Amino acid sequence: MPFRTTVITGATSGIGKETALALAQKDHALYLLVRNTEKGEQLKKELVQQTGNRSIFVVHCDLADLQSVKDAADQLKGKLFAINTLINNAGGINAHRQESKDGIELTFAMNHVGHFLLTLSLMPLLEKGQARVINVSSEAHKMGKVLMLNDVQFKEYSAFGAYALAKLSNIWFAKSLAERFGPKGITAYALHPGVVKTGFGSELGGLGKVLMWLGKPFMITPQQGAQTSIYLASQVKISPKLNGQYFKKQQVAKTNLAAQNASARNKLWQISEQLIAPYL
Repeated sequence: MPFRTTVITGATSGIGKETALALAQKDHALYLLVRNTEKGEQLKKELVQQTGNRSIFVVHCDLADLQSVKDAADQLKGKLFAINTLINNAGGINAHRQESKDGIELTFAMNHVGHFLLTLSLMPLLEKGQARVINVSSEAHKMGKVLMLNDVQFKEYSAFGAYALAKLSNIWFAKSLAERFGPKGITAYALHPGVVKTGFGSELGGLGKVLMWLGKPFMITPQQGAQTSIYLASQVKISPKLNGQYFKKQQVAKTNLAAQNASARNKLWQISEQLIAPYL
């Protein structure tokens, strides 16, 4: 019988897929939240064949569509008593400014806002499961600045700027979860997976595409990149003192100064609450 119930976004490729495989091998009951259910069902089939774990389920969830996120959370609340681990893994970068179905700048929407709604919507199950919430961030957060919160819609768009704010938001969100819900048994972490050789950034053009190409020889495999997510999801004991921390290579790592700004964290929380208010 599975000993943990784990929900993961973005599991159909890259480090998400490797994380799902490792956790299936460790007998987690897995709920794969995916935008493309055909790919999700194919992944489920592969995981069952490779691990023998039949407690794997596919749930449609488009993080850039807040109604879809709410529907996915409602579906899980109708099926589950508790969740032990939530891995907010999905993410991406966009070469040009786009908006989500809800009119939110797309990079911010799919990397942060969708996960913010998903996590808060699932909080009753997370509290029952004394859950760990794991946000896949990036060292790119170090390009993020507190002042970026003045325009989360990025009217003056920068692909790397928008991505940096989103990844900084992943860290702020983990710290806020630890602070606000730690007394209720929730632990939360953010992590840098490493610079992973996946399809990430393939839609970039110009200088971004050149930089990604130049960096390829130095990139790690998705399996290597998944190791910190797997560690945080499966380690039996993690010191309570590490709640809210940022990890790299399975160890606590330094963030930029902006990530340590409590007033910025609270401002992000308020902005995020306003954006998801119709769905809570």
